[in-house]
Amino acid sequence: MSLLADLDFGSKARRLRVDTSVRLRWLAVAGQSAAVVFTKYGLGFDLPLGLCFAAIAAGVWLNLGLRLRFDVNHRLQDGPASLLLAFDLVQLTALLFLTGGLKNPFAVLFLAPIMISAVSLSTGRTVALLALMVGLATFLIFFSFPLPWASVDAPRLPRLYVVGVWLAVVLGACFISFYAFRVAEETRRLSDALTATELVLAREQHLSQLDGLAAAAAHELGTPLATITLVVREMRRAGADAGPFAEDVALLEQEAQRCWAILSKLKSLGDEPESSWGAVSLSHLVEDVIAPSRDFDVEIVTDIGGEGLEPHCTPSPGILYGLGNLVENAVDFARTRVLIEARWTDERVRLVIEDDGPGFPPEVLAKLGEPYVTSATTERRAKSGEGGLGLGLFIAKTLLERSGAVLSMGNVEAPRGGARIVIAWPRAVFEGAAAGGAGSDLENTGETFRLV
Repeated sequence: MSLLADLDFGSKARRLRVDTSVRLRWLAVAGQSAAVVFTKYGLGFDLPLGLCFAAIAAGVWLNLGLRLRFDVNHRLQDGPASLLLAFDLVQLTALLFLTGGLKNPFAVLFLAPIMISAVSLSTGRTVALLALMVGLATFLIFFSFPLPWASVDAPRLPRLYVVGVWLAVVLGACFISFYAFRVAEETRRLSDALTATELVLAREQHLSQLDGLAAAAAHELGTPLATITLVVREMRRAGADAGPFAEDVALLEQEAQRCWAILSKLKSLGDEPESSWGAVSLSHLVEDVIAPSRDFDVEIVTDIGGEGLEPHCTPSPGILYGLGNLVENAVDFARTRVLIEARWTDERVRLVIEDDGPGFPPEVLAKLGEPYVTSATTERRAKSGEGGLGLGLFIAKTLLERSGAVLSMGNVEAPRGGARIVIAWPRAVFEGAAAGGAGSDLENTGETFRLV
């Protein structure tokens, strides 16, 4: 699973689009122009109108250049996107410089480019833009045209007030950038993890279809292979095996027999009773899931029993992969033993996977099942190629919950220790007699799984 966790499925899609940048800048140009005109002619304030529109025109020319240079759906790399946002900061600084500096209430617009950077660019780029904004805001404390006013007796704002505005803008930019980055990062990780889940499910579905494809291929190849075999026999009867082509005839017969053996294997791929094409009992499902992990130096103990008839199900690729991933993780972290306990009643089917390893680290217990949840130990394992980045548990949990299961994860109480995962289905859902979505019904029963 570490390979899937290393993939950034949506990195290109998250880049800032040229069209988005251009549209936002047109909106800024329209707003700036309206504000300048209204202030000059509506309020009667004395503004350097020509210089203000020269600063606004810079944004217009940039937008026109971007439209001519790039396609509408082109997505910018972090470098060019950072330069565009830096231009927006400089252009806004020029307008504020001409209209009172930080005394101008529109100084709050410094926050817009920073928030866009926090959402669409890397942390380093955002920090660089934040530093640029702080430098430009500091420049405006000491250098700017006077604040425009309608009367000659314009109010003189003290330097302390200007410093307070500077502090509010800087702290607001820091808070908003951090908040926007965290929200965007959580959304990115969830989107990537869900994409990985869909890829895993598609892969498992394709694997489950190979049996049918193999049987079809064996059926189609059977007829020409039978003809080849018949021709070889006729050649033997004609005495070809005693002439100069004897070795070729023997080799041809040998390879034909080899082909028949291969076709026999292909035809038998879907005949196993554990195949996902037919219903299997709970005990067979458990054995099918743990079979790949029995070759390790960890003892896997099963305890299967319940009330009434044993439940049967037609396991989907999601169930097989989800349970297999949980068992594989238990074997990876167990010291000597893994316990698989299966229980059922007339209403419910429950599986418990328990190992005698170190258990889940305390710092991740509250976030188990979320994508990319790791501890310091698992991060070191991932860097050394020995472990994943926490995505496997999320995928397994998601696939099992899609089947209607409810999962409870935690640690076994002292003194034994180890990790313990409980997976429970309503029996009707497990046996395929009810529609999906019953997982919430199980949660409403009020049952809690005590990790003992």
